[in-house]
Amino acid sequence: MEYRLDDRTALITGSSLGLGRAMATAFHAAGANVALLARRPGPLEEAKAAIETQDGGQVRAYPCDVTDRRQIEDTHARVVADLGDVDILVNNAGQSQTGVFEDITDEVWQADLDLKLFAAIRLSRLVFPGMKERGWGRIVNILNTAAKAPPPRSAPTSVSRAAGMALTKVLSGEGAPHNVLVNALMIGSIKSDQIRRGYEASGSELSFEAYVARAGARLPMGRVGEAEECASVALFLVSEAASYLTGCAINMDGGVSRVV
Repeated sequence: MEYRLDDRTALITGSSLGLGRAMATAFHAAGANVALLARRPGPLEEAKAAIETQDGGQVRAYPCDVTDRRQIEDTHARVVADLGDVDILVNNAGQSQTGVFEDITDEVWQADLDLKLFAAIRLSRLVFPGMKERGWGRIVNILNTAAKAPPPRSAPTSVSRAAGMALTKVLSGEGAPHNVLVNALMIGSIKSDQIRRGYEASGSELSFEAYVARAGARLPMGRVGEAEECASVALFLVSEAASYLTGCAINMDGGVSRVV
C-alpha cells in the first residue's frame, strides 16, 4: 500500500539528522511539504539539499531552538507563511540525558523538560486549534521505551518522556471528535546520530558497523533498527491508512520492552 500526503504540510523538529531526517525524507516522498527544524543551520541545509533531490513536495529549512518559546512562535509563523497551515506535527527533538538521581541538578531537569516536553506542548498548542477547525490533523510524539518502564539511572529522560506519553493521551482525547489523531512512537535501539555519538565517545577500536552489530546482537531481534523503519511507521500514522488510530504509544524497539 502506498501512503500519500499530497497537499499536506508537515513540521518535524530535530529533522536535520537521524530519525527526524528519515521521517522528513519519507513524508516528502509521499507528497508532503516539509518544514525541517533543528538548531544548527549547517546540518539543516545539508538535509534539505539531500531531500529535495528526490521527487516530492516542497522542503524548507528553519534553524530553531525549540527550548525557546519566542523562536518556536516565530518559526511556526514563518512555516505557515511559506507552506500553509501545519497539518502534521512530529515532535522529535531530544537527546538521551541520564544519570544518578541525586546528581541531577535543577538546571539539568529544567533543560530536559524544556527540550522534550515544553517544546512539544508549545508547538502542539500552536497547531492544534487550526487542525480542529479544519477537521484534520496528525501529531506524532517521538518518545522512548523508558517512558513506559523506566529503569534505574534513566532520569531525567524517562520522566520527561513519560510526561510526553501523558500529553499524547490528553491531546488524543481532545482531538478525536475533530479528526485530529495523536500518537506516540516509543523508540528503542535505532541506528541514529545518538548511537554514532556514543560510538565516538567510547573510543572503540571496532568499526561503526561492527559496534552497531555488537549492540544489536543483545536485542531480541538480533539487530539494531534502522531510522527508515521508524519513518515508515510514522508515515503510516500520519496517513489516511491510520484514520481510526489515536491515543496509542507504539513500541518501535525490536521487542526490547517488557510492556506493551
